[in-house]
Amino acid sequence: MPDRGFTTCLWFDGQAEEAAGYYVSIFPDSKLGDVGRYTEAGPGEPGSVIAASFEINGQKFLGLNGGPQFTFDESISFQIFCEGQDEVDYYWEKLTDGGSEGQCGWLKDRYGVSWQVIPKGLVEMLGDPDRVRAARATEAMLQMRKLDIGELEKAYAGG
Repeated sequence: MPDRGFTTCLWFDGQAEEAAGYYVSIFPDSKLGDVGRYTEAGPGEPGSVIAASFEINGQKFLGLNGGPQFTFDESISFQIFCEGQDEVDYYWEKLTDGGSEGQCGWLKDRYGVSWQVIPKGLVEMLGDPDRVRAARATEAMLQMRKLDIGELEKAYAGG
């Protein structure tokens, strides 16, 4: 899949091919790419997967089986901007399955990758020049794990 632009490399400990399949199964506009395998030259077991490429919503990824030396943390994350509550619920359910919930729409998936599932209107609410309205939306968001669009809009409106 090399091309112009960027490819995000995610380091796994033996689960690169499994993770690529997992992510492709969740995101509708996605596809699997090439799977690279070790040869007799090593350093891994000949025939075992060294890397698996995949694409999600036009973003290229490479899952690399690099070993246990490095793990994921919150310093790198992906944001999913959702059209409505059904889409928020869908991604939240799929990505927290085997993972964990965090505050303010953040979660970790089963591999430890961090995501924030965000309704599209939230950015505008939080950036509203009317700082009172923005503060109400922020206060509501800070009380949530999975973001609830109806509750955010209600707080934003002052209700």
